[in-house]
Amino acid sequence: MQIEGSGALVVGGASGLGEATARLLHGRGAQVLIADVNQDKGEALVDELGDGAAFQGTDVTKPDQVEAAAQAAAKAPGGLRVSVQCAGVGWAEKLAGKRGPHQLDPFQIVLAVNLVGTFNALRFAAAAMSANEPLQEGERGVCVNTASIAAFDGQVGQIAYAASKGGVVGMTLPAARDMAQVGVRVCTIAPGLFDTPLLGALPQEARDQLGAQMPFPPRLGRPAEYAALAAHIVENPMLNGEVIRLDGALRMAPR
Repeated sequence: MQIEGSGALVVGGASGLGEATARLLHGRGAQVLIADVNQDKGEALVDELGDGAAFQGTDVTKPDQVEAAAQAAAKAPGGLRVSVQCAGVGWAEKLAGKRGPHQLDPFQIVLAVNLVGTFNALRFAAAAMSANEPLQEGERGVCVNTASIAAFDGQVGQIAYAASKGGVVGMTLPAARDMAQVGVRVCTIAPGLFDTPLLGALPQEARDQLGAQMPFPPRLGRPAEYAALAAHIVENPMLNGEVIRLDGALRMAPR
């Protein structure tokens, strides 16, 4: 799939991994729709990028808003060809502890955003792509989801986050198989420790200590490195149904 001239939807595109991806796709000539709950950051990014970028306020837990974003992105010349889903939240709590069992509400919220939100973006983007005219070799579109190495190496207190990201991993292959007959590819990136707003509240010393855990390179991942992999997935037609760890060979310890 050629990025230049393609319509692209980046969900959660106002900051972090999504912002880096929106910047790269736009810089490579895609017409990018940034869908995010943060209107101020989203509109500021669109103002900076200029022509070929647009913003639409989107809560991934509200299907009508996600569908509206996909339909808006599909109005690009040639239709919606690229969708990247980066919206996500975290929550730290043990299954059971001194305060009793894990709270249900935050568990459901994390699954609603990370898993159901990804499903909403995936289903509406795939439906829009199905209506595209096929390109060479019959390709109509590419969907890239975001999981986490927590899906495989969930740490103490990460049961909600790990469950949500494990669900994203589990959707990847059946989604790719579902869409194979219409030429829509589906892949997932599972990042390790990345320098994003989720870690931004930590002191620099703590972030440096986290980065030092990485075998190589011994630092936190950069959002631009996630974006580069997302772009490669878009451009490489043999990448389909795959979950790719992007973690510098990190395997998380229990704590």
